[in-house]
Amino acid sequence: MSLEKKKQIAAEAALDYIQLNDVVGVGTGSTANYFIDGLAKLKGKIEGAVASSVASSERLKQHGIPVLDSNSVAMLPIYVDGADETTTHKHLIKGGGGAHTREKIVAAISEKFVCIADDSKLVDILGEFPLPIEVIPMARSYVARQLVKIGGVPELREDFITDNGNVILDVHNLEILNPVKMEQQLNNLAGVVTVGIFAIRPADVLILGTDNGIVTS
Repeated sequence: MSLEKKKQIAAEAALDYIQLNDVVGVGTGSTANYFIDGLAKLKGKIEGAVASSVASSERLKQHGIPVLDSNSVAMLPIYVDGADETTTHKHLIKGGGGAHTREKIVAAISEKFVCIADDSKLVDILGEFPLPIEVIPMARSYVARQLVKIGGVPELREDFITDNGNVILDVHNLEILNPVKMEQQLNNLAGVVTVGIFAIRPADVLILGTDNGIVTS
């Protein structure tokens, strides 16, 4: 089965978690796009969606799905998004698309976080995928120096500005043995907006597309 087909079947499986009149949190990226396209079939049954990026918001609007401001909802019943890496503990690395700050906000206000991915994203230890960290521009060099001290090799994502007006450092050479501790440690660096580790608030459900179909945990 092709990689794209695995993404698609994982995304379509997440539609089973959507309830009547839900406001749905929606992520960003290629797998999330398959979910948005599938959600269009349910647009008359849901109240709308909260998007984690400008790109996802535009895609939702193209399908005629109402897009709501996150500040207008106290809680979302469900949030569906992909991942760049995931462990069996449902700890994730996200941010390959640069939207992880808004994704983390949507995850925080969601009752259930459903992660959708192809099985190539499943790893034993996070860190092979470069860890994205959104940084306020004036703190870029300071944060980079601190990352070097813990063994990371930070690289500025060239020609990229986040939807929040910040830059991203992609950190190579990290073996993240304790995702919760590292997320806390990096969040405390002055100038860091958000680190792309999702472990303090991990996924609740993991749906993987595999050659043998869907695997859910």
